[in-house]
Amino acid sequence: MSEPSDDKDKIDMFGRKLPRRFYKNVGVEKSANGYRVELDGRSIKTPAKNLLEVESESIAAAIAADWERQGDFIDLEAMYTTKVTNTAIDRIAPNPEDVIAEICEYAGTDLLCYRALEPDDLVKRQNVSWDPVLDWFDNTHGVRLLCVGGVMHQAQSGEALEKLAVILRQRSAMMLAAMHNLTTLTGSAVLAFSVGDGHLDAENAWICAHVDEDWQIEQWGHDEDAAAHRARRWLEMEKTATLLSLM
Repeated sequence: MSEPSDDKDKIDMFGRKLPRRFYKNVGVEKSANGYRVELDGRSIKTPAKNLLEVESESIAAAIAADWERQGDFIDLEAMYTTKVTNTAIDRIAPNPEDVIAEICEYAGTDLLCYRALEPDDLVKRQNVSWDPVLDWFDNTHGVRLLCVGGVMHQAQSGEALEKLAVILRQRSAMMLAAMHNLTTLTGSAVLAFSVGDGHLDAENAWICAHVDEDWQIEQWGHDEDAAAHRARRWLEMEKTATLLSLM
C-alpha cells in the first residue's frame, strides 16, 4: 500500500500524484521541420524523448495552450492535443501499419453495423441516425459495410477492409492518431471518418455514437458515475475533433 500524500499533493482520477508545474512561460518557435513548443525556452520532448515538433503553427499553438492551461499541477491526461501528438510521433510515425490495422479492426465490428431487432422505437432511431452516415461513407470512399440485426458477429468483406486500409495509408501520422482516438471514443471507424472529413461535427457524431445509450437512459434514468465518465470522454472527443480541423 502506498503512503498517503500530504495535503499539498494533487491526485488524478487514477490515483496518481500529479507533478507540479515547473515552468512559467510557454511559447511556439519556428524550427527546421515546422514548429516546436518551448517551456521557459526549452523545447518539449515526447515520452520517447523525441522532439515534439509539428508542421502546423496552429497545432503547435493548440499544444502550447494545453501547457498554458495547467495550474500549479500538470494533468497530462487532460492535455488531449499533446497526448495525440505524442502518440503520432512516438508510436505511429515509425510504424503506421499497426494503427491502421487497429482502425480496420474496429471497422470490422463497427458500432453502426449492429442493429437492434426491437423495440421499434430504438430500431427506427438507429436507422435514421446511422444509415445516412454509412451511405455517405460508401459514396465518398467506396467502402460498403454490411449491417446485421442482433449482436452475432458479421464478418466484413476483406475487400472493404483493404480499401479502408489503402485510404488510411494516405493520411498523416497526426491524422491517424486523431482518427484512432475518435474511433475508440465512438466505437466506430465510420464516425471517425465522418468527423475527419468534415461530414459531421463532433457533437452530431457523438449523438450518433450514443443512440443506444441515450435510449437506455430514457428508459431507466441517469447513472451519475456513467454520466461523469461520458462527460470526460466527450471533452476528449471535442478536443480531438478540434485538432483534426486544424490539419
